[in-house]
Amino acid sequence: MLLIFLDQHSFVAVHHLLYDCYFGNGKFGSQKNIMDTKFARRTERIGSTTCSYWRAGRCNRNPCRFLHIETPSPPAACGYGNTAYSNGKKPHSSSENTPKYGSKKALLGDNGDRGDATRVAKAFKKSSPRICKYWINNNCVHGEQCLYLHSWFRGDGFSTVTKLHEHKKVITGIALPVGSDKLYSGSTDGTVRIWDCHTGQCAKVINLGAEVTSLISEGSWIFVGLQNAVKAWNIQTMSEFTLDGPKGRVRAMTVGNNTLFAGAEDGVIFAWRGSSKADSPFELVASLTGHTKAVLCLAVGCKMLYSGSMDQSIKVWDMDTLQCTMTLNDHTDVVPSLICWDQYLLSSSSDRTIKVWACIEAGSLEVIYTHTEENGVVSLFGMPDAEGKPILFSSCRDNSVHMYELPSFSERGRLFAKKDVALIELGPGGLFFTGDESGLLMVWKWLEVPKVASS
Repeated sequence: MLLIFLDQHSFVAVHHLLYDCYFGNGKFGSQKNIMDTKFARRTERIGSTTCSYWRAGRCNRNPCRFLHIETPSPPAACGYGNTAYSNGKKPHSSSENTPKYGSKKALLGDNGDRGDATRVAKAFKKSSPRICKYWINNNCVHGEQCLYLHSWFRGDGFSTVTKLHEHKKVITGIALPVGSDKLYSGSTDGTVRIWDCHTGQCAKVINLGAEVTSLISEGSWIFVGLQNAVKAWNIQTMSEFTLDGPKGRVRAMTVGNNTLFAGAEDGVIFAWRGSSKADSPFELVASLTGHTKAVLCLAVGCKMLYSGSMDQSIKVWDMDTLQCTMTLNDHTDVVPSLICWDQYLLSSSSDRTIKVWACIEAGSLEVIYTHTEENGVVSLFGMPDAEGKPILFSSCRDNSVHMYELPSFSERGRLFAKKDVALIELGPGGLFFTGDESGLLMVWKWLEVPKVASS
């Protein structure tokens, strides 16, 4: 009430006095200092990031809550390769699916500089052997900023020609008969598909009503492994025969010394030779016993038949007598693939090893080199590149095929697939084929025609 009787000058003086008391050293002054301290701390935390406008010479704030000095870049790519997309159940674009340093903000920086993110991604891709699983399904949203490969291969000297994806399950056989313009593929979806090599279209589908577990060609014949039987088709005469005898699924077939060999699920290998009988051009001549579990692979070389089995062993059979001459037990898991190359036998196993065998003076086989992969090896295949260098294809349980130059085993490149590649097959004119467990058949081509034929 005292202020009512003060004149104007006295009122102003008292007003300034009260302001100094309350907002200077008084109660409210203390609150102001606390608020200033909190704001300073908050500004200090934000200020750990360099001002993007200052970098561009356009910042007009003074004081600015961001730093006007350069700071070391956060390790945006560090740790990203080990943790990104680890939860496949969440969408690729989900922020929860992206690790701390893999977030869009960390990649681009607070200033949204996409140039740096692209450079980081490209540098990471050069060292990353992994393909983006979201790109495979056409739903990656990161584009050039994705830290994983957006390509079906990594390496030089070869390229993809086309993708044929009409099989619904595992591709178990690929064959391109000599002189034919048709490619044959078999699958556990119960079908054999015939592809026109000129158009890349499926010309015919043969529904066999049972899983196709193997498929090969020899001359004008197509042999299809089924449950308890082998189908034989002659593509010239259009005749068809059924070869009975095997028990269970026929997982492997090969031809050598004018003999068709078929490995069955009960561990027995059946052998047919040509016959003059009117009812069938093939005659069962032998049943090779010795394996205790399913035969998974067969290979012919040096007048010998080699068989790999789920019993973890490799057996060597004389092609003339059809008798087992030795058993190799160096692998510690199933043996799904064998190839003969020159004077060597190469074997792969789910024990993650590839073994190179050679004959010694005593006539037995001995391991001269063991290569170890990070995952189990599904299948092996050998072919020369465009310069005639021997290249070993090693399909592993990581949805990829590792390519090695022999004999050094130096990595040449890598092919990628939707699922594990079950088999690889050579074609004419530098073509080769891969079939994976999703039913995807890929056609590849060396950039130049190989100078020598495959062994």
